[in-house]
This record gives sequence, structure tokens and C-alpha cells, in this order.
Amino acid sequence: MNKNKNSVRIIPLGGLERIGVNITAIEYDDEIIVIDCGLGFPEDDMFGIDLVIPDVTYLEEHKEKVRAFMITHGHEDHIGALPYILKKINVPVFATTLTQGLIENKLREHELLDVVERHTVHFGDVVKIGPFGVEFIKTNHSIVDAAALAIHTPAGVIVHTGDFKVDYTPVYGDRIDLERFAELGSKGVLALMCDSTNAEREGFTPSEKTVGRAFDIIFSEHKDSRIIVATFASNVDRVQQILNSAQRFNRKVVVEGRSMVNIIDVAKKMERITIPEDTLIDIENIKDYPPEQTVLITTGSQGESMAALSRMAMGTHRKVKISPKDVVIFSSHPIPGNEKAVTKVINDLLRLGADVIFEDTHVSGHACREEIKLIYSLTNPKYAIPVHGEYKHLKAHAKLVKELGMDSENVFILSSGNVLQLDSEKAEIIGNVEAGPVFVDGLGVGDVGNIVLRDRQKLAEDGIVVVVLALDSYSGEIYAGPEIVTRGFVYEKESEELLGNAMAQLRDYLEAKNSKDVADTHRCKNIIRDFLSDYFWKNTKRKPMILPIITEV
Repeated sequence: MNKNKNSVRIIPLGGLERIGVNITAIEYDDEIIVIDCGLGFPEDDMFGIDLVIPDVTYLEEHKEKVRAFMITHGHEDHIGALPYILKKINVPVFATTLTQGLIENKLREHELLDVVERHTVHFGDVVKIGPFGVEFIKTNHSIVDAAALAIHTPAGVIVHTGDFKVDYTPVYGDRIDLERFAELGSKGVLALMCDSTNAEREGFTPSEKTVGRAFDIIFSEHKDSRIIVATFASNVDRVQQILNSAQRFNRKVVVEGRSMVNIIDVAKKMERITIPEDTLIDIENIKDYPPEQTVLITTGSQGESMAALSRMAMGTHRKVKISPKDVVIFSSHPIPGNEKAVTKVINDLLRLGADVIFEDTHVSGHACREEIKLIYSLTNPKYAIPVHGEYKHLKAHAKLVKELGMDSENVFILSSGNVLQLDSEKAEIIGNVEAGPVFVDGLGVGDVGNIVLRDRQKLAEDGIVVVVLALDSYSGEIYAGPEIVTRGFVYEKESEELLGNAMAQLRDYLEAKNSKDVADTHRCKNIIRDFLSDYFWKNTKRKPMILPIITEV
């Protein structure tokens, strides 16, 4: 790469091909700061994978240059990978109040709380690190204390919106600081890195308070029912409004789901949520109140199999049994890819007789097209860099910016790993660094790669056939076998003829082969695989994974 010392480099390491895994390095001269460090959740073809985190090989290779992590807000797709990455690159973490509290919870779980330096910042603060001055600007989102970042560098100011929306009537705190965006724009913004999640949606995102009014209507219409509300654990404003409605209608509230309990506990300590007196009760005490006087706030709005709502729907929850007098509210939209799981939970709840409501009980935390236009109009950047979203979102964002009059050559749709070098004169992609997903499976981080996933996919689709035989390592004579055992391919008791013929024909085939080929274990395994692959395809039109096990005598 041909680096210009007087230019700033933007290096996204995640968050540009999919929703989640948001992380971007900003580099000037020999200093690097990192914006966010999020995780993603596994897709359907990632069998057995628990989490997806970013590949930070570039940061590890330049560890001595990395100065800090700057975090925009406390959602998992922006903070979830921090414990894994800080074990490799232990540098200070800067974040606002609630965000820092949620980060500390994670670090405590990973026994990193005493070894990671943390700094809580307030809106308007400017953190000075080397050539960077990082300013935290108030924004609105579906979690309290969300911030945009204005990164002041010798090459110019880069504004990173984080995830945001324009909410003139937020549930907690002040509205987005549009004045500060305008001030930055009047002085000159080099580049704007703006949230693309809702770039395809026309108009404005409604205020969070509209959901509160919807809750009041639902509560008034279902005075004789127990109400269960499923939402994102991190949506503290949504929880606040549920609590407010419960107080207005004299209901007790139970919070269920470990992540929900943890986040509300942190928000309460940070004074980011107000819990009405005598409203919260423990789930152990729910039996002491008539169902129509209670509300459950629970996790599981995305159909997660182990979440509290899913267990209620399956009838396996130890404390809560769904009844025909229950009203279940889904206060979230399914994340792309979760639609089937959410539908399954809804169907299970309906079978148990519950009334399910999933309309008008959620608003997005992301800016729609008119809000994105507003931020561009205020900041008037020289360059546009759409971030946060799938390619279609980035493309829609880029099209919108061009409609505002920006030259096409100043709009950059990047891929993870691209190195964008820019200054007031020009901007260009000068190279690529290693980037991509790293899979977390149990305690293993990065030990499951694409080859292992491909094997798991094959096992899931066609099963496995294990072939066991013993042979003379010199003559190639078969002493025992072959024996065939299958899993996930065919039911052995009903396929005795298929497998019996396979064993007989394979033995005949091996005995007819050159003894040197059979005596060579590696070559013999390939012979077995090729023969059985053809045999099973001809007889079943399936291609199971074939695993020969040869004992040399």
C-alpha cells in the first residue's frame, strides 16, 4: 500500500456485508483508533456456531499503533466482541455512561474488568489521543446514551453517526444534537460515515413515544388478561414505556430473561431508567397476584430457542404457563433471517390459546431516508461512506447521496478490509487488509473455519457413512470387514439390503484391485470413497460424507 503520511485512512474490518460485526479502524501516520467492536449472530448455514466476531489480524499486526476503542452505543453488534478482542489488544475503552456499564458487565464475565482501562465520557467531551480528537455527540437510537463521533484529524473531520435516528420527543434525555452537526458542517467535514440500515425506507422514523401510546391502548383494551411483552433486552426506552403503562393501569411487572434483568439492573444503577415504586415484583411472587394485574417483560422477541418467551411457547418454562387469557405483544420487528423462528413462536403461542399482537408496537431505532438527507444537509461532507448494513442498504444509501448532488467519485461503497485513504484533495482505495468473520464455537475462537463449516453442512444435508476394515499392510489382503455404520444417511434396520450389497461389492472391488494400491492406506481410502460415492449416488441419489477407517495388521 502506498500510504500518504498527511492523509487519514479508514479501514472497515466488519459491518459492511451484513447486519452486525461493526468495527472500523481510523489511521493517521502511525496511530490507530478503533470505532466499535461488535459481534454478529450465526446464519442458518453456520452449524454449531455461537457467535461471529471480526478478524482483527491487521490490528494485531500493528498492535503498537492501536491507541483506543471508541464505542458509539451499547448494542451487541457494537460492543459484543470487545472481550474477545481486548484479550489480544488491551487498550483503553471510551464510551458514554450506559454503554460503559454494559461493557463492564461483559468484561466482568470474561474476568477482564481489572485489566482493561475504561473511561466514561459525556456528550460534548473531546477525547485527545495522539493526532485524534474524538468528540461524542448526542444522538437518538433504540438504546439510551447513543453517540455519534466527530473524529478531528490533521487531514480533516470525519463524522461517524453510529446507529441513529432523529427523535424530537425521546423517552429519556435530550433529542439529537442537530446544532452540533450543523456547526461541524459550517466549519467543514471531510467525510461522513452514516448509518444505512433504513436507507431503503422513505420518510421519517416515528418517535419512540408513539409505542408508549400504543401500549396504553392495548392495556386499556385487555384489562382482563395477563400481558406479556417481548422486546430487545437493550431497548431500555421500550422497557420504560411498558413500566409506565403498567403503573397507569395498576399492574405489577415481572422481568424475565437473564439479559433483560442484567441490562435493566445496569440502567437502574446508571439512572437511565425510572422504575415506579412498588411496580416490579420477583417472578417467584407472580402467583400471589391475579393474572390480569400482572405484566411480564421478557426476552425472545427474535424467536431465540433458549429465550424465555420460546420456552413459554413450548411449555417448558418452569414459572410461566401460557393460557387462553394471555395477550402476548411482540414489540420488535424480526431481524432479517429470524422470520421463521419468530413465526414458529407465534404459532406455538396461538396453539396454546394466547392472543398475539405484533402490529404498531415497535418503531425502528434507525434513520429513514429523510433523516439521512437531513444529516448530509447539515454536515455537507466532501466524501460519503455509507456504513452499517447489507450491500443493498449501502447501495440505496449511495443512490440517495447522489440524488442530493454529491459527485459519484466522492461516494464510496466499501467492503470489509478496504483501505480508503483520503484528504481534502482526493480519496482512493489504496489496498486491502485481512478481514472477515471469525467463528466462536463454545470456548473455541477461530478454530472453526470454512472447511469445518462445509463438513458440518454436508453432514447436515446427507449424513455420514463410516467404513471400517482391517488389512495386511504388506499384501493388501483384507483380514476383516468392511463394516459400514451410518448416521443421518439411512435408517440401518430398514436399509440392510442397501448396506449389505455395499459391503459385499466393496470387498469384491478391493480384492480385484492391485494389491499395492490397497496396501497403501492413503490410496485405499480414496478408492473406498470413490466407490461408495458412486454406489450410494446410483442407489439413493445422495452423497453422504464417507469416512474410511483402516486398521493395518
